[in-house]
Amino acid sequence: MAQDELTQEEGKKKGGLLKWIIIAVVLIALGVGGWFGYKMFFAAPPEDAAATQDAGGDAGKPAESLEGQLVPLPTFLVNLADPLGRRYLKLGVEVEVRDEEAQAALAKYEAKIKDTLLLLLSSKSYDGLSTMQAKVELKQEIADRLNQIIGNGGVLRVYITEMVIQ
Repeated sequence: MAQDELTQEEGKKKGGLLKWIIIAVVLIALGVGGWFGYKMFFAAPPEDAAATQDAGGDAGKPAESLEGQLVPLPTFLVNLADPLGRRYLKLGVEVEVRDEEAQAALAKYEAKIKDTLLLLLSSKSYDGLSTMQAKVELKQEIADRLNQIIGNGGVLRVYITEMVIQ
């Protein structure tokens, strides 16, 4: 009987110590997670990083941070490449260009741009345009095609202003 009491006391001591170790590990994990969340989402960027961005000017900025002028393109209405050819796409697009030179190039090469975008859009199918990822890829394809035509990376972004698939 004395032996049973002795083993029960050892079991309680081990269980109590294990409980405190688990609590300590959980508290440390919460603290590290809170610190990481604060640094990533709430803390201001370091001063030296902000200074290097300001000193760089426009030449050091990526295309996403540059601001340009919005130029509307004509609305495109094409048959989609679906079986039986009964679906069509109506697409309104505005293009953000880098400067006046790129804007002039869009006007100069309007026929090439219409031809290129009509061929691109008519090669798409309903399934190829129905997801959000497909729409983002379409915007990137349009930007790439326009940059090939006007050159010099003049197109910064493409915005879809109207999209109807029927």
